[in-house]
Amino acid sequence: MKAIARLLATAAMLATVIPSEAQMLTEKNSKVINHKDLEADFVVCGGGLSGVCAAVSAARHGTKVILIQDRPVLGGNASSEMRMGIVGAHGDQYQETGILEEMQCRNFRFNPLQRYTLWDDVIYSTVKEEPNITLLLNTSVRDVKMNGNRIVAVEAWNTNSYTTYTVSGKLFSDCTGDGILRLSGAKFRHGRELPDEFDESFLTSGGDARTMGNSILLQLRKTDEDHPFTAPEWAYHFTDDDFNYDTPKSTIKGVKFNYKRLYPNDNNFWWIEFGGTLNTISDANDIQFELKKIAYGVWEYMKNHPDGRCKEYDLDWIGSLPGKRESVRFVGPHILNQNDILSGGHFPDVVAYGGWSLDDHDPEAFHKKGRISVEYSVPQGFGIPLESLYSINIENLMFAGRDISATHMGLSATRVMATCALLGQAVGTAASVALREGIDPAQVRKDFIGEIQSTLEDDDVMLPYRWRQVSPLTASAKIDPSIEVIRNGIDRDWEGADNGVWTAPGEGIIEYSWKKPVTVSGARMIFDSVLKERGKRMRKLEATTERVPMPAPMAKAFRVEVWTDGGWQTVASCSDNWRRLVKVCFEPVKTKKLRLVVDETWGAPKAHVFAFDAL
Repeated sequence: MKAIARLLATAAMLATVIPSEAQMLTEKNSKVINHKDLEADFVVCGGGLSGVCAAVSAARHGTKVILIQDRPVLGGNASSEMRMGIVGAHGDQYQETGILEEMQCRNFRFNPLQRYTLWDDVIYSTVKEEPNITLLLNTSVRDVKMNGNRIVAVEAWNTNSYTTYTVSGKLFSDCTGDGILRLSGAKFRHGRELPDEFDESFLTSGGDARTMGNSILLQLRKTDEDHPFTAPEWAYHFTDDDFNYDTPKSTIKGVKFNYKRLYPNDNNFWWIEFGGTLNTISDANDIQFELKKIAYGVWEYMKNHPDGRCKEYDLDWIGSLPGKRESVRFVGPHILNQNDILSGGHFPDVVAYGGWSLDDHDPEAFHKKGRISVEYSVPQGFGIPLESLYSINIENLMFAGRDISATHMGLSATRVMATCALLGQAVGTAASVALREGIDPAQVRKDFIGEIQSTLEDDDVMLPYRWRQVSPLTASAKIDPSIEVIRNGIDRDWEGADNGVWTAPGEGIIEYSWKKPVTVSGARMIFDSVLKERGKRMRKLEATTERVPMPAPMAKAFRVEVWTDGGWQTVASCSDNWRRLVKVCFEPVKTKKLRLVVDETWGAPKAHVFAFDAL
């Protein structure tokens, strides 16, 4: 009945938009270019993972959001257009959670074959289920309107609908990577600092406009047949002489040299990289064509090599849209640098963390003989401050992704997508508090940083050097000492300790009680999504028929029950859960007992639960 009602409502809406006897349109009674005025509290420009997480986080905390994306799909470098795998901090216990983990669990559930086009729609679904978000795809920001040092609106153009937009807002976030909101006059940097400006010892040269380059990726298919490959005439045609150079390993602990890898196994071809000696924004078209020439030439060389290294592979997909590592970086109150990262990032306003190496790519990239990137180890979980996520001179401008306030070296460790997703969620959360209070980012950092940090932790984002505080109701309850760990605020395995409770279906062992009746109106749960399974990252070989299963110890079906009138009453339940973080709300009820009962897992004999909070 609900489906029929929705269909009837849609038909009625279309009838008002498209009259059944509409007049034929001609040059006399219609426009070629249409215009729309839109308004929201928070305007997010850029729909990569940072922009998506910023928009979703703000929307879930009650903020009206407009998300503007210049491509037909969301996801940026992670999308089907570029297909870069999502990477971030190293080590199982530092895996990024929050909205990113939610999308990856959704991908398990609805895209078990790990197809990139379906992954696009997993991200799309995460955005579309939020009623507070208005999404504009295929829409490019082309100008901004200012009032003093404040942005009041952006002008945008939709290439598909021939529509111009004026999008007004109170707070803006640039998550484009290329910093289009620099049109506001926001301070920014493009290139490499001189080594002595921030005393960055890993910089061997600088004071120039050089950056890391762009990459086009390849995806291969396993095959039983073997056929030669012929590259287009305009492509490069490489020989062994082009790759004849020494590849020494670093002799310094914590330092790794990277070279071109001309073999198929576990290869995502990141080293097909070019553009660092040009301008990765204004020279984008020339860079794209050069990368195509390189990519086809590389595959021709590998596939036809007489040693048969690619005998069992065919080229399944080649990118057209390059993925960018670096272009511009805004300037905030704090510029994150190499030494901040190496010291662990102990900031009082920490709102995200990283763990990728200081991974500096040579601007010459593919055309350089020898090593093309150097990685320097960093402390895992280094903190990133809110002061690096808003402009120093434009009062209502924030940013997340690879255009945050950082040096070239600082960016080399924060630019990867899992870190960018955390940055986006932090910006969206801070924006919601700023808008609620009617203040700017600088003031919200000063007066509400504690609330922002607690909200992020409540939304399943781990912050370094601290742990989540459980709810007051949870802290005041009595609990069986054997499961006390359920309320320690550590929502993951950590330093070898299991911070969860194992419960068999139907057991109901996770129970709270109070001496006197308390009012309960909700619950928060963290189920184990097995963060150590790197399978959550998309595959390098797409054309496989092996299905990725849901995390086995995650609760598939569960009930939240309260004790009333001498018996247990179900106040919330779910029969097809795929989320790690689950929050349920129900009508307030007075009770002396609350419990969680897992009825079914995704395959394990017992469910693993990290947190159960009474709200």
